[in-house]
Amino acid sequence: MITIIFPYRNREIARIKKSLDSLNNQTNQNFKVLFVDYGSKLHFAKEVQSLVDSYNFTEYYYNYTDKQPWSRSKAINVGLKLVDTSFVFIADIDIIFRNDFIDLLAKLKDPKKAYYFKVGFLNENETKIPKDFLDYQISFSTGATGQGLSLFPTKEVLNIQAFDEFLHFWGAEDNDIHHRLVRAGIESVFYNKEILLLHQWHESYRKSEKNTLTKELQLKGITKLNQQHLIVNQKNEVVKIDNEKWGAPISEKEYYELEAHDSPIILTNKKEVVDHFLFVELPKFEKRISSIQFLEDPFQKTLKYKVKALLRKTVPKYYSLKEINDMLLLHIISFYHVFPYSYEIDNDLKIIALKIKK
Repeated sequence: MITIIFPYRNREIARIKKSLDSLNNQTNQNFKVLFVDYGSKLHFAKEVQSLVDSYNFTEYYYNYTDKQPWSRSKAINVGLKLVDTSFVFIADIDIIFRNDFIDLLAKLKDPKKAYYFKVGFLNENETKIPKDFLDYQISFSTGATGQGLSLFPTKEVLNIQAFDEFLHFWGAEDNDIHHRLVRAGIESVFYNKEILLLHQWHESYRKSEKNTLTKELQLKGITKLNQQHLIVNQKNEVVKIDNEKWGAPISEKEYYELEAHDSPIILTNKKEVVDHFLFVELPKFEKRISSIQFLEDPFQKTLKYKVKALLRKTVPKYYSLKEINDMLLLHIISFYHVFPYSYEIDNDLKIIALKIKK
């Protein structure tokens, strides 16, 4: 039997159904699905679970990470902790599977090989129209660098401490794990004889990235940073990730403990205030829940400030809330993502709220 892991968050119901239906139609049913919902909004997650549970080969797992940035690495690792089969396939909720795909996986599985597959991408119009697999018109397909959909020997993935959890938002996690497996003696094989997987259209993360603060969590330049992390891991010949806490998301109890904590420390966007918090205060927090809110200093909006700044007199230096957002998120994914935390931007985009238990 092969386990399929679906890392997921907040994608529309129709997309899920199309993917799971294609698995339901497999000629070989010797597989099971671990559906890892990595923090969909709670009201929507109930609808998702109802659909997922309607398939007899699926198990649904909810993670209380809706107030944390997306990390495909962390979502997959949660699933890997639950795998009890010798081989695991890392999937994507956007994928439509040809009906003989599981048959092929059963033939390919090899304890010393990691396979990844050529994928056909559909455009927006093709994605909307229900069709038989062979009737879809493919816009383009992936090359040898697209390693996102992979069949792994489970033991070998666990031996290298799974996916690198520094990697958040988008990019590099798939290439990184293949490179590390190769350094561990596992052959990485690109299966490109035919297209057995179709990718439904959606807007790319890069195109959705904004230069201004948004309610949806974003970190400017994260794709390039992830690529640099991949390069450094290669340069240093990293095999095993140094993270004994991998695959352990925030628990329901911890989530509601953070939610109940309502005594925030209010900090302004003065440069020295933010810098001192990040580099002096935050590292010293321990054995308690800390709640911090960042907002703009009221003085920054006054006529007095504007006149003094215009006359080049001494005035406070400020970060924008977008700059604070990017610095905070970078600190979290670099040093604190293993701790229970929540991170939220208010609807008016005027308050950044961080709660963390260290």
